[in-house]
Amino acid sequence: MNPPEQALTAPQAPAMATERAKTPSTAQSTSGLSPAAVAPPSAWHERVRDRWNALVATDKFQRWSARFPLTRAVTMRRSRALFDIVSGFVYTQTLLACVELDLFAYLAGGARTVDEIAEHTNLSRASTERLLNAAVSLRLLMKRRHGRYALGALGAPLVGNTGVLALIRHHRMAYQDLSDPVALLRQGADFRTELSRYWSYADAPRPQQIDDARVAAYSEIMADTLPPVAHDVLDAYDLSKHQCLLDVGGGEGVFLSLVGQKHPTLQLRLFDLPAVAARAKTRLGQAGFAGRVDCHGGNFHADALPTGADVISLVRVLLDHDDESVLRLLKRVRAALPSGGVLLIAEAMAGVRGAETVGDAYFSFYLMAMGKGRARRASELHQMLQAAGFRRSREVSTRFPIQTGLIVAEV
Repeated sequence: MNPPEQALTAPQAPAMATERAKTPSTAQSTSGLSPAAVAPPSAWHERVRDRWNALVATDKFQRWSARFPLTRAVTMRRSRALFDIVSGFVYTQTLLACVELDLFAYLAGGARTVDEIAEHTNLSRASTERLLNAAVSLRLLMKRRHGRYALGALGAPLVGNTGVLALIRHHRMAYQDLSDPVALLRQGADFRTELSRYWSYADAPRPQQIDDARVAAYSEIMADTLPPVAHDVLDAYDLSKHQCLLDVGGGEGVFLSLVGQKHPTLQLRLFDLPAVAARAKTRLGQAGFAGRVDCHGGNFHADALPTGADVISLVRVLLDHDDESVLRLLKRVRAALPSGGVLLIAEAMAGVRGAETVGDAYFSFYLMAMGKGRARRASELHQMLQAAGFRRSREVSTRFPIQTGLIVAEV
């Protein structure tokens, strides 16, 4: 085991956790908390877990568990998992380097030698080998015979995947904003970030007045990354039973264009900021939907939504906004729908089994850096829908719940 891994043999827990749990009165007197703010006593199984964590935190236990046959495998697995968290930034930068050097597209033509790859990337042979070996360890690439390198299991899906590649490049801003996470946590929305400047509507006092130049960049990345989510929605929910779809916060119309291709008789409408709606009108016209789509410009925080649609979609919209704004929007949607109308909410959600890190870690911090919003659990959205006046709501399974949670609400 390498020295850094040995230092991270098991998750660290405060050695005094048990003592703190035993002395709530001391914590109260030193912190200035009122009696109502003091946590209730721990349950017996929580006290057992605290004692166990205190034991795991000791160097003696860590060294023993790494040697003992019955615990060694678990200890090594947890050690590796913790080391991966510590090293995560290096892994993402390795991926970014591969993307910036167009390595995946280059190797899509077949395996290449180190010298061939060095010539393609304009790197020294030593730097090329360093990058290739790092990419192999992350399963982005794989080694072949005769010193050649080829696409790996995680690199092959990136070939031609414009949405993911754009997102990888976009994350430069997120990495910069999160360089001091404690400062960001303490200052919250008052912390001026690259992401808040990029997503110009996030902190604009009058978002409906944002011009084309400011919406162009984020509209393009939304358009590039939307198709996988759109396909998940269209595969999970049958829109053929409806007559007219209004896509609120519809961006440049990517979702509507895919809907229109699959459902040629469905009437289509879009609502977004005026500058975005104008871009959508141009894009949809170029795609051959000029006679089928009505694009409406406005601010859904302040304006009533167009009526006449029997199904409204919110695709990757709610997680960008705070709870008060979301509830107001849901009430506007409810008011715009007729009796029997349907709302589709499609976005990444928190608490998805097997993908907990997506909502509770990635989106939580990304949206904090952006300036507002959060990923919500499905149960939270059900409660908000009920408060907004919807009769009932249900979750619908999608192919990739890690990126697309889907809730159908009925008026």
